[in-house]
Amino acid sequence: MRETVIVALSKGKLLDPTIKLFKQAGYACPDLSSDPRRLVFEVTQSGLTFLIVRPTDVPTYVEYGAADIGIAGKDLLLEMQSDVHEPLDLRIGGCRIAVAGLQGCDGRTRLSSKLRVATKYPNITERYFNQQGIPVEIIKLYGSMELAPVVGLADCIVDLVSSGKTLKANKLKETEAIAWSTARLIVNRASLKMKHQAISEMIKRLKKVRPKTAEL
Repeated sequence: MRETVIVALSKGKLLDPTIKLFKQAGYACPDLSSDPRRLVFEVTQSGLTFLIVRPTDVPTYVEYGAADIGIAGKDLLLEMQSDVHEPLDLRIGGCRIAVAGLQGCDGRTRLSSKLRVATKYPNITERYFNQQGIPVEIIKLYGSMELAPVVGLADCIVDLVSSGKTLKANKLKETEAIAWSTARLIVNRASLKMKHQAISEMIKRLKKVRPKTAEL
């Protein structure tokens, strides 16, 4: 009897392209439109069970073995530094982690020895500015990041940037790119040993159908 592999998928913008990639790899996938409130989808044809969870929870589900495999953005993996195996860049959901500030404004807008930075990535932000030798005060926000410099809450932000249109609309400009982020396939370390054949086959099939270059 085939072992079931549990796969944690991220809600939001990564969900549809991830499901599409699994279908291209030959895996039967759930009809998510059948009941948008469902969080668990068993697909016996594929030998898979899909969990639909918040993006920030995917690395945790995989690290602690509630899921064998997960799909998570590199941004979250850099931020959370979870103890998981990361064998494959799926090359979807591309964007960059960047520093941005008000157009026409260089550096601090306040009299302070520290640069005040608003972000939902405090660990990435602190590591980056420490490497630059710049003291920072980090303000953690969960949304509307672009507003922080506009109202004087912060000197700059660290956030995901794709097209840059949202920054431009709020009169911000990208000043530095910290890292590139795409969706990654991550694996629980124990599952990699216990379900090695099924997981290795999945990695092989997804690698074959992923885009040739990162979709940014």
